[in-house]
Amino acid sequence: MGLPKRFYKDVATVTDGEGGWRVTLDGKTMRTPAKGDVIVPAKPLADAIAEEWRAQGEHIQPESMPLTKLVNSAVDGARGREDPVLEDILGHAASDLLFYRADAPDGLVSRQTQYWDPVLAWARQDLCAPFVLGEGVMPIDQPPASLERLRAHVTDLDAFGLTALHVMTTLSGSALLALAVALGRLTPEQAWKAAHVDEDWQIGQWGEVAEAQARRERRSRDFAAAARMLKLLKD
Repeated sequence: MGLPKRFYKDVATVTDGEGGWRVTLDGKTMRTPAKGDVIVPAKPLADAIAEEWRAQGEHIQPESMPLTKLVNSAVDGARGREDPVLEDILGHAASDLLFYRADAPDGLVSRQTQYWDPVLAWARQDLCAPFVLGEGVMPIDQPPASLERLRAHVTDLDAFGLTALHVMTTLSGSALLALAVALGRLTPEQAWKAAHVDEDWQIGQWGEVAEAQARRERRSRDFAAAARMLKLLKD
């Protein structure tokens, strides 16, 4: 199936009069695949979505519209279901990538320490959320109080913020890395690199498969788009 043809000429953003912003195509409010109206809480986000639609040529290329994809997910999948999304993020936090350490080889152990320990120190010192580390893959029970302190930092996020944080968490395998980006402790690039310490070590030993590289690049773009959406929601 070919790409859909562009069906509109003009793109604009307009206030809904209640603090939200609509993206309009030829004067009509943009709608999600499930027919929900696209109304976002921040004008910078609405403007960025509008730019994605203005940039389309004769055919619409969905892969060039990551913010639109995220907003559609927020409206269709998270709005009205904020609590389950929040609980899923905290569920990832309970078994975060950063808690499970290798016992060998020394080079990998050193890289995990280099990239992960500063984030855990930040969580302990700034968020008052210490966590327990272990070797291997056996489940580790984390302090309930620490998980509750993480909850306190995300509980006020709306469907759009939760969607962005959830995407970053699932792509990286780490709610702590996602939260570190959301709170300005890490850049998206730093967090993405930290999330791939193990994978990069393996690549260094055995080389990289082209298909895996392409998949990682796609996921990296989605991670960066989610981080950008969080920023736009604050601007």
